[in-house]
Amino acid sequence: MCGSRQQKVSQFFQYALRVLGSRFTPSVSKDEFQVIERMKRQFVHDHRETDAALLSELYSKISSKSTLKNRWSILYLLSILRNKDRDDGDSARKISGMPAFFGRGLPALSTSTPQQPLQLTTVLRGPSTESSSGISSIPRTARTTSAHSLSSGVHSLTRDQTTSSLAATSSIATTLSRREEESKFQTPGMRTLEEYRKKTKDNIENMSFEASDALLIRDLIYVFQGIDGKLIKYDQIDDGYRIERSVGVPYTTRALVNKLSELGWLFTKIRRYLDARTGDKALGLVGQSFCAALQQELTEYYRLIAVFEAQQQHLTDAGLGGETCSNSLTLRRLLVWTYTPLLRLKTLAALVEICKGKKGGSLLSAIHSYMQHGDPYVKALVKHILNQVAEPVKIILSRWIYEGELDDAFNEFFVAADYSVPDERLWFEKYSIRKAMLPSFISLELGTKILNIGKSINFIHQVCHDRFTLKERKLLIEANKGSTKLTDKEDFGGTALQEAIDIAYKETSKYLLEILVSKYKFVDHLKGMRRYLLLGQGDFIRHLMDLLEPDLAKPASTLYTHNLSGVLEAAIRATNAQFEDPDIIKRLDCRLLEVSVGDSGWDVFSLCYKVDGPIGTVFTPECTQMYLRIFNFLWRAKRMEYILTSTWKAQMSYSRLCRSLPELADVLHTCNTLNAEMIHFINQMQYYITFEILECCWAELLKKVHESTNLDDIIAAHEDFLHYILSSCLIDNQSKDMLDQLRAIFDQIIKFQATQDTLFSRALFELELRKKKTDEIKENTEEGRWGLTAAEEEREEWRQEDFRTEFLPVQRAQLQIVSQSYENLVEQFLLKLTSHSDVNLRFLSFRLDFNEHYKKKEPRLRSTLSVKYTRRKGFPGKQKIDSN
Repeated sequence: MCGSRQQKVSQFFQYALRVLGSRFTPSVSKDEFQVIERMKRQFVHDHRETDAALLSELYSKISSKSTLKNRWSILYLLSILRNKDRDDGDSARKISGMPAFFGRGLPALSTSTPQQPLQLTTVLRGPSTESSSGISSIPRTARTTSAHSLSSGVHSLTRDQTTSSLAATSSIATTLSRREEESKFQTPGMRTLEEYRKKTKDNIENMSFEASDALLIRDLIYVFQGIDGKLIKYDQIDDGYRIERSVGVPYTTRALVNKLSELGWLFTKIRRYLDARTGDKALGLVGQSFCAALQQELTEYYRLIAVFEAQQQHLTDAGLGGETCSNSLTLRRLLVWTYTPLLRLKTLAALVEICKGKKGGSLLSAIHSYMQHGDPYVKALVKHILNQVAEPVKIILSRWIYEGELDDAFNEFFVAADYSVPDERLWFEKYSIRKAMLPSFISLELGTKILNIGKSINFIHQVCHDRFTLKERKLLIEANKGSTKLTDKEDFGGTALQEAIDIAYKETSKYLLEILVSKYKFVDHLKGMRRYLLLGQGDFIRHLMDLLEPDLAKPASTLYTHNLSGVLEAAIRATNAQFEDPDIIKRLDCRLLEVSVGDSGWDVFSLCYKVDGPIGTVFTPECTQMYLRIFNFLWRAKRMEYILTSTWKAQMSYSRLCRSLPELADVLHTCNTLNAEMIHFINQMQYYITFEILECCWAELLKKVHESTNLDDIIAAHEDFLHYILSSCLIDNQSKDMLDQLRAIFDQIIKFQATQDTLFSRALFELELRKKKTDEIKENTEEGRWGLTAAEEEREEWRQEDFRTEFLPVQRAQLQIVSQSYENLVEQFLLKLTSHSDVNLRFLSFRLDFNEHYKKKEPRLRSTLSVKYTRRKGFPGKQKIDSN
């Protein structure tokens, strides 16, 4: 027993001399720490905390010895002594079974004497792999260095240093060996050391072993590619690559490997996404571009893996490796070198996760959301990916804004087209924005401009029949370089895109307006609407009323459109309308509205203006209906003026003729008073409608039309113009009660006309009878006869009495009813005007009650005004008023 132990000590002593005499100098501080920590963990694993504390104490003593130059070599010897006992005759295997980290580049332990040839151990490929070679397998420089290090290394130490080092080493080795054997011998159930060895010999192969870094690196390179290694495999439970639990590695190494394995997990996630979606047409062009961009990034990643493999293979073939070599591939160096790829794959994996189920512009928005990142590297990567993925959108966008073609087979672009819409509704319904596909880096305002650019080009092509294309204007594009930046990868979605869109939008809109104004005479047609449908051509409207009065007085069911068209042509030829543009005159026509029971021709007659082609986009059917409503209101108001003018003329004429009928004086006075009151009301209404509404908003409309830069502005200005007229003239739905009140007032005017006509016709008949009777009396007297017989005189007196007592009271009462009804309606109308929010209508109430007649009768009309001026955008006169 003593001889075997002496032989073992001698072998270790021989090897210790070679270690101590080696000139191999790694990074000392890091290696010492790793050796000590590894030995401590082994002690703790064996429940020998006391030995671990003793090891720390001994290491402190060694560190305090300034004369020791090769502390790492001493610690390396201690690590060899710490290994579990093996068979006595297998000492060489015990040494070679050490981790490759400690044996790299040192002479192999053998039973030969120092004078015998030496052998070097090669780098182990795994914890259970044995690989040794003769000195002939090592390059000549290595052999020379190893032999020289053995001979000169020992003599390099002074006598005192050698004695001190060997004494310290012998003391530590003896202490650790004795404690280890005693602890094993004192294990419960084991009486002798031989029993312990016999017990553990059968299970030695099943015990955990400590994997070398080289093996872990080899497995990690496979894991980086999503392939399971021998020790590192994919764990379904943890959803990641983990070292098998049976492999004994330190906690820090296991954590380091787990962190490095994250690279493989991210790669697998991206790879699965690509495998599931590459070639899937449902993704569309943008989705396929995203897959292509990911594949390009993985290609660069493959190159990095190839570098790792080449370096690891080169170092293995050269017999080098481990952390003690300055050029070796170690776990820590691998962690540093994979930091940037890990960050890159993390970003790509995040993009993969957020882009699932998205396509087109929605996918671009998801990628762009990662642009708001504080890390410049991540931001640059996302920008690079975004520009690659957006390439199909750039192509579609370029064709849309320069040629008006929408090549979007997979519905990825944010502009949608409905090809079933006719050309008449192209501007409003054929093209629209898919808000779900609008990229987040393109605002809704910019998207609307992009929509209008292509829409304008298609409108010019299909409706205006002009072959305009923006690409033909090369001078414009050359003068404004922003247009060429549309496909610039670094500027897409930035200021360059904004500049390119603004230039294209401005040029396209300008050309479209030029066509509408010059070729299709839009402004002339607009003025034609104003002259004839809004009664701006006064002489034509007056003469038309004169010509139509006999026909329109008839029941509506007896009228025919062709007869009225003839009257319309006669009115045109007889007035200044004959000098109008023929294209405008031929569009003017008359129409009859739907006939109701009791309607006269005045109730169903209307003028219309036929539009087609590009101007029909501005004068839409909805606008035509608004023009029709406005014309009917203005036509009715004009008719009231026409009626009151006729009644005034009749009063002037019949008042002279009826002077011989003194009983008519009070009735005529009532008619004159009521007629004057009605004329004042209608004149004020006409002034308000004509000058305060039509003329003001017409001037504003012309100003906006001339300042407009695109068709949408013209359409909006025209619609605002019509809506303002409708609301100010009380024709809109919100003013229905006031409009009904105003129509009731108009009805009273018509009743007054009928009552006065009845009065004057009967008075004229009475006047003719009396004149005839007077002439008859005169003739009889001249012939010498009695002027009247008693019977004739009695009949004459009865007839005159009937006129005075029967007819005139009835007419007087009828006029009184009309007058009272009219005043009540006007009073209610003034109350509604007083409480209206429009200041113009509020001021109209003052003018309608100029002499304050109604204000004296109705106390509610005496409220004061508190005006809050809130001018309506676009058109004058809209102000909010509060009453106190």
